[in-house]
Formats: sequence, C-alpha cells, structure tokens
Amino acid sequence: MSLDNPALSIITPMFNAGAMFETFMQSLLAQSLTDLEIIIVDDGSTDGSGERAEAYTHQYSQVRVIHQANGGVSRARNAGLAVAKGKYVTFPDADDTMSPTMYQILVEMAERDDLDAAQCNAEWFFKASQTTKPLIPLDRLTSTDVLSGPEWLNTALQTHRYMHVVWLGIYRRELIEQNNLTFEPGLHHQDIPWTTEFMFNARRVRYTDQMLYRYYLHDASISNRKRTGQRNVEYQRHYLKIAQMLEEINARYRDKVKIYPAFHYQITREALSVCHSIRREPEESARQAMIADLFATQTHKRMLRNARGARQWYQLLLWLSRIYRWRNK
Repeated sequence: MSLDNPALSIITPMFNAGAMFETFMQSLLAQSLTDLEIIIVDDGSTDGSGERAEAYTHQYSQVRVIHQANGGVSRARNAGLAVAKGKYVTFPDADDTMSPTMYQILVEMAERDDLDAAQCNAEWFFKASQTTKPLIPLDRLTSTDVLSGPEWLNTALQTHRYMHVVWLGIYRRELIEQNNLTFEPGLHHQDIPWTTEFMFNARRVRYTDQMLYRYYLHDASISNRKRTGQRNVEYQRHYLKIAQMLEEINARYRDKVKIYPAFHYQITREALSVCHSIRREPEESARQAMIADLFATQTHKRMLRNARGARQWYQLLLWLSRIYRWRNK
C-alpha cells in the first residue's frame, strides 16, 4: 500500500457523529481493500468526535483528520477532495456501515473495465423495527454492463428508486478535477446536481446489484426531520434551487450528451416535492411564503417546461391548479 497514491480516498464529513462513529470506523478499518486512505473532515464538532477521530490517526497510518469550522457537508467534502490522493474517491456518511468487501469489489470493477464510476446497491436499515429493504429492488434493476454516464443515469432514474447519493459508488478523481466538480456550499441534497454533472462527463460506468452499503434510518436523519413553519420554508428553497441547477446542467450539456426524457422528468419531480410540502404545512403564513418562493423562482414554468409522460403531466396540472387556488387565500 502506498499512501502517496492509494487506489481509493474515502472522504467523510463528520459533525457530532455520536455513538455510530465508532461502528462506522470499524466498518472502514475492516475493509478487505487495504490500498486506501481515510480522510475524516471534522466539521466543527462539539461533542468530542474530533478528538475521537484524531485518536485513530495514532493507531492507523491510513487515517487522517482535517479540522475546520462548521460549514456544512459540501464544504467538508470539498476540503477532503482538495487533499485526496486516491485514483478513485468515495463519500460515505459517518453514521452508516459498509460490507467488508464493498470497496474491493468496486475498485476491482473499475480497474477491470476502465470505469469512471462503479456503483452498487444499498440497503435501508430501519432502526426502530431492525429490518432492511433494498434501495433499488431487484425487480427494478439488476447488474448492468458498461454504460456511458448518461445511459446509466437514464437507466437508474427509470427505476424510480435510484437516489443521487455519492455514497453509492466510487468516482475517478481525475475526472472530478478535470471538470472542476465541487459540492455547492450550504445546499442540502447537493449530491443530486453533483452526481448528475459527474455522470454527464463519465464515459464508462457500471452498476452491481449487490447491496454493499447500509444506510441507517433513524429520527435524527436530516431527511427524516419533520419541519414546519419558517424552517420548512427555508428547507424547501433547497429543492427549488436543485430544480434550477438541474435545468441549467441539462442546458449546459445538451450539445455534448443525450439529454434523456428522464433528465427533464427529474427536474419536475424535485419541484413537485415542494408542492407536497405546501399541502402538509400547518402554518398558513409559511404556506404562503412557500407558494411565493415557487412563483418568484419561476419554478411553475420550470415544471411545465420539463414535465414528461402522461402521468407526470396529470400530477403537475393537478398540483398547479391547487397552488393557484391556495395562493393568497
């Protein structure tokens, strides 16, 4: 193993990781692939996580820790990318676990087929019931041959189960640097535009349906928090911004790659999630603020431009008629 040019750099932002951090680290240290570096970016933790991460650096030469003021997941990932030396990079979350063979399987796939990205399936682990279910069910998608990045993204999106998450695979670092792909600071779910643009630039991608990653679902998960009022208004702005970014990416690449209908569909799908949140919001002032944001960002027009398929058109027209009806009641 060479720490100067390892096969893989594992980059993990960490903020007050809590009890799961030890389990996560043991999962990384148990990897059968040893040609790797582990970069923990301590994003201003206040619960002692940073010191606990630092302790690993004294025991394991492949572990390094970057400490920085709290700036969010995107800034932390960008900081990790800036120092990463691996041929490939990946970004697991600090409260999840990986199969011991996950990274060996993905790196061997990438090396054998000269891939820009190797992706796998994952499983949801529900803490309350201690049960699991696949992220992408096998009846929706099985392992693929080598595809171009846009072909893979099209195939994945058509399952209606795929998530644009960076922990599902490994990515060629050289391609990230050549295209100056960075994570958008302050944006929740910044994985969505990042993975989209990466795939638009990827020549060769392959997917294995093996479930190698375990994502733990519990009440503290950011995506599972129940938000109402002003916090909900601010949170939905992230989805409005993502819909805008996805449309801009499609426009930027339309002369370089095939923009499949699924890429348009995804834009309207992300924006429709805001409509669902408007309906569920109990505070009338917050509902009106979200409706105002939707029109101010021209998202109603964006959804109309990008809707694809009879079912989505039906949903969109239904939701827009509701939004117009609810507006400034």
